[in-house]
Amino acid sequence: MKELWARMSGPVRIGLVVGLVGALLTVAGLFIGDFAPLTARSLVLGILLGGGSWGVVSWAIASATADAVSEEGE
Repeated sequence: MKELWARMSGPVRIGLVVGLVGALLTVAGLFIGDFAPLTARSLVLGILLGGGSWGVVSWAIASATADAVSEEGE
């Protein structure tokens, strides 16, 4: 697992961590709030949509930032 983590680029790591945080916050919101009934379907959709969207957006921002910094040095 450490070898896989070491091979990942910085933007991928950021996307995974922020996606995990987004998924955890979505699940916490489902447990605490009264917005949706707590079912297996709502948990799976919350994890996929919440974690996935946060992860993809944060990866895209980190990737664009890394590209801009690397082009600036050239």
